[in-house]
Amino acid sequence: MRTISLLLLVALTALAESHRETHIERAKREFLVRSKRRWVLSTIEIDEEDDGPFPKQLSKMYNDKTVVSGQKYHISGMGVDREPFDVFSIDENTGVVYALKSIDREEFEIFHIQFDILSKLTGERIDNELSFNVEVNDINDNPPMFEPDLHADVDENVAEGTALVQLLVTDRDKKKTRNSTFTISMISQNPQEPKIELVVLSESIAHLSFKGCFDYDKIKKYEVILIARDHGTPSLSSTGTVTLNIIDKNTHLPTFKKEQYNGEVKESVTKDNVVRIAVDDKDTPKTPGWRAEYFFIKGNEGGNYKIETDPVTNEGVLSVIKAKDFETTTYTELVVGVKNEEDLFVCGTAKPPTPNTVKIKMKVIDVNDPPRYEKDLYKVYEEEEEEPGKVLLIPKVYDPDSNITRIRHVLLKDPAGLVKIDEKTGKLTTIKKMDRESPFVDEDSVYTIIIGAIDDGEPPETGTSTVLVYLRDINDNEPGLVNDGVVLCGNKGNKAMVPAEDADVNPFGGPFTFSLGSDDKDVTERWKLEPSFGEEAGLVSLGTLPFGNYSVPLVIKDQQSLIGLHTVEVMVCDCGEGDVCLSKNPPTSSLGPAGIGLLFLGLLLLLLLLLIIKCQCGAKDFQKMAPVPEGNQSLINYNQEGGGSACMNEPILVMTPTNGMTVTDGLKMGTMQKTQTAPVMAQDTSMFNSSAPAMMNSNMNLQGMQHQRDTLRSQGGQMSGRQMSGGQMSGGQSVYATWASNKTNAYQGGSSGYNHSVSLLSSKLISDHIEKRMQEIDGNHVGRPEYQPYEYAYEGQGSTSESLDELSLGNLGDDLMFLNDLGPKFKNLAGICHQTIEEKDIQL
Repeated sequence: MRTISLLLLVALTALAESHRETHIERAKREFLVRSKRRWVLSTIEIDEEDDGPFPKQLSKMYNDKTVVSGQKYHISGMGVDREPFDVFSIDENTGVVYALKSIDREEFEIFHIQFDILSKLTGERIDNELSFNVEVNDINDNPPMFEPDLHADVDENVAEGTALVQLLVTDRDKKKTRNSTFTISMISQNPQEPKIELVVLSESIAHLSFKGCFDYDKIKKYEVILIARDHGTPSLSSTGTVTLNIIDKNTHLPTFKKEQYNGEVKESVTKDNVVRIAVDDKDTPKTPGWRAEYFFIKGNEGGNYKIETDPVTNEGVLSVIKAKDFETTTYTELVVGVKNEEDLFVCGTAKPPTPNTVKIKMKVIDVNDPPRYEKDLYKVYEEEEEEPGKVLLIPKVYDPDSNITRIRHVLLKDPAGLVKIDEKTGKLTTIKKMDRESPFVDEDSVYTIIIGAIDDGEPPETGTSTVLVYLRDINDNEPGLVNDGVVLCGNKGNKAMVPAEDADVNPFGGPFTFSLGSDDKDVTERWKLEPSFGEEAGLVSLGTLPFGNYSVPLVIKDQQSLIGLHTVEVMVCDCGEGDVCLSKNPPTSSLGPAGIGLLFLGLLLLLLLLLIIKCQCGAKDFQKMAPVPEGNQSLINYNQEGGGSACMNEPILVMTPTNGMTVTDGLKMGTMQKTQTAPVMAQDTSMFNSSAPAMMNSNMNLQGMQHQRDTLRSQGGQMSGRQMSGGQMSGGQSVYATWASNKTNAYQGGSSGYNHSVSLLSSKLISDHIEKRMQEIDGNHVGRPEYQPYEYAYEGQGSTSESLDELSLGNLGDDLMFLNDLGPKFKNLAGICHQTIEEKDIQL
């Protein structure tokens, strides 16, 4: 017994130890799992429409990760810093989550929230963010609701069992819960007939149907009350009223107001609105079930009448659209029926009624009928250009109302006046030749005539018939040119097409045969035809022709060899890019922006070039020369503005130094050496001799000196004052001038002729030299004021003759042999000077 108890104790101990070890192992496993999850958060739920009080504690969050500086809890997301705001908050120290106000689940069903644990010192996260959803628990706070529009229009003739209106019911509570599950039922309908039923198609969809028929004349509106109740606790419900408006349809046939209508019309006359018939209809006016449609049942087999509906009065309007003949019918009885535009509706299985009918009795009044030709259209075939007097037609005419012998025939249309008609018989006879090419004949070669037959009734009536005369063509027109002139574009080719035409038709017209109409060589050697057969010919020039007009004779022959002689005028010209001659007017052009810019640039360059030349010429006075115009051999009479006294000193003749030049014919022979010249003149002579070669080589002319007056004085005497003819003076190897002549120039009264080859000193140089000499002369003759220089009036250009002041040097150099043959006038001058020399006893 003791042994058994001991064994039992050992077993219990082992079992307890085993249980303890199992518990420890499970505790270890739980500890390992929990150690990985540092966040601890109770489930957060909240009931919608909670009454509070607020703030209300919802849950508490915990995180086992800590820092030395301490940590704080933070919450964000919906309900905190996103809409809806200020719904939740958290105690940053304890982690307790609070609700701040009540929530409507139908507006916000769930909230997405983020939890964070932050360092108090730095504000940074010390663990991963935890996202959590807060779900709002639903309560049954919304009843099921019908859609707001519960009105419907129902046609009176709608078939039994048709859905009258669709119903839609919704519940905002949580789906697939008792709070959103509901039942729809009908409470009442008014009026009670026909019976309206509710048909549920699904949980939220239903419609109304009916059994029987609606009658608009009895009931025009129905109201049906419905209720929808949910299954929540407590149960909520709502009602809806459906209004059905009955629309009138064609449930009544139109009926005529009279049993018979009467009317009359003249025979052979069409007329509108002969008779109007009216109906009654109990359906709503201006609707398809009210508007009438009339139709013929009997009496209009010939189609003489029509009946239409007046859209305003709904009456039937009878009209005659085809003339009725009195001789065949005097009375007509029409049977007319009526129906509506819309088909008649009959409720149930009842047989539709027969449409209402009415009789219309029409009387046809006899009138005078016009005569009638046997045919309305006659066709006559004739050949053109036949002699007048040809009988074209003798028509037959009928008239049941009149005597045929009293009918009168007339021409109603004969545009060319080609025919005449016999008033009694109607015989149609030509009085002129008929030309097929006449403008009164159409393109089908038909000439149209209209004839008329007039009876003797009251009033007289006229019957008409048309006569078409088909004219056969003959070859009575020669071929010709379409245009008398053509253009040959010499810059493009050597061919011009010449089209031909013929008023006749095949086989009397084209194609044509062309040939040159002259054997003249000017034609045959200049032109050829290629092609020469067809509707047009190609006129080809055999060589290059100068631009101008040419006449080319042509022979044109049609298919029957009828010839036409014509001349075509050919204009040979430059056509440019087109097909017509270019205008002979000089071309005009317009400058664009680029051209204007280039033009201004060229002008600027020209001005710049002129400025450079002026600057260069200003620095070279000795090179400013110009050609001397050829003068005329005549003296110019100058007026002296105040005469001087008689010469009181011996004249000193200043001449070009030579190596023994002899002066003859009136001058005292002698030789003048340089050493014998007066000092001043010797100095001038040396200066001019040294500068003469440069001036001779410059080939420039002195101009602009026609107003300058020069008085040259020599030491101890007065030289002749010379005004430069044309303002020009030549200088060479001599001090002032070398008198020269090529056997044609003579010394005359202080003037001399020049050759054009002379180069002149610049005006500046001459002016300076004269001023210097005048100062020197004034210095030497201070006591003799009468020897002061005189100014002479400017007498214009003077004679066109050459002036003797313009002495020609040519290429003579220092050779003064020309002085031996200066002419008789110079000898007279030399004699005068020689006489003065002898009187003064001047030694040369």
